[in-house]
Amino acid sequence: MMMAGTAITAFAPTYTFIGIFAPITIAAARMIQGFSAGGEFGSATVFLAEQNPKRRGLYASWQFAGQGLSTVLATGFGAALSGALTAEQMETWGWRIPFLFGLLIGPIGYYIRRQVDETLEFRSAQTTSAPLWETFSSGKTRLLVAIGTIVLVTVAAYTAVYMPTYAIRELGLPPVGGFLATMLAGAIQIVMIPLVGALSDKLGRLPIATVAIVAILLTAHPLFARLVAAPTIESLLLVQAILGVFVAAYAGAIPALISELFPIRMRTTAVSTSYSVAVAIFGGFAPFIIAWLIDVTGSHLAPSYYLMFAAAVSLLALGAAYRLGFR
Repeated sequence: MMMAGTAITAFAPTYTFIGIFAPITIAAARMIQGFSAGGEFGSATVFLAEQNPKRRGLYASWQFAGQGLSTVLATGFGAALSGALTAEQMETWGWRIPFLFGLLIGPIGYYIRRQVDETLEFRSAQTTSAPLWETFSSGKTRLLVAIGTIVLVTVAAYTAVYMPTYAIRELGLPPVGGFLATMLAGAIQIVMIPLVGALSDKLGRLPIATVAIVAILLTAHPLFARLVAAPTIESLLLVQAILGVFVAAYAGAIPALISELFPIRMRTTAVSTSYSVAVAIFGGFAPFIIAWLIDVTGSHLAPSYYLMFAAAVSLLALGAAYRLGFR
């Protein structure tokens, strides 16, 4: 599905040739990609988490570390293409290049599917014929907790992706500045998230995640205030670096936590569902909500408002997880 959605985007006819069906085609392709990512998140996260239950934090954390790598690749493409091509070339055909590169997911995914065995933890567990029904009938509370914990991760990720646009349109910075800042945040994720994941195996998931959220709540607004007051590439890099560290600290502990919220027989379905709902409602709309907040409030600090809102929601979810007995 991911390969199909990516291929449709890469080869979609332009508005000149098919009119209104051009944006409809792109939107449909993006939905196919979204369905694919939403369905795969749960199975990939749980598969990693079940590799070694004693080091679940470390193994599961590679899910979000991998997303950091995708951020670096995406923004790297953006920076390279913006520097190598004119604006007209980018609008005409340059934007298709990253999607053509993305088609490499096909053979790689096929190889993984053919070679990797199921985890021992899953093979030894009792299964159910209706995991989705069981998720909604007996796991509603834990599903809501999982959704809440993912809110901050997905909002932070989509906000980072939006930062190049924010830097250009709202701060008047050159495109390369926004791309460099997002690449920096992605690089921090790649390095920090597995380290935090390993640390969560020793200190627990909730203490680390809670400290990270509090740090975001305390620093998001002052950092963006400084950026808006002095809109330079250096300031933008500083904001992305500091918030990137706190977000990575949070993201490192969350994959293992949401995996442990559910019994094995319904774990993949429940994690996929919680991730899909959180991304669809909170993450995917982040650029739109931020742009709308800027328009309504007239303040360029809007990204900090939405990020703090997401942090507050996830903090409430962590409190609920604590009351359920998780640590």
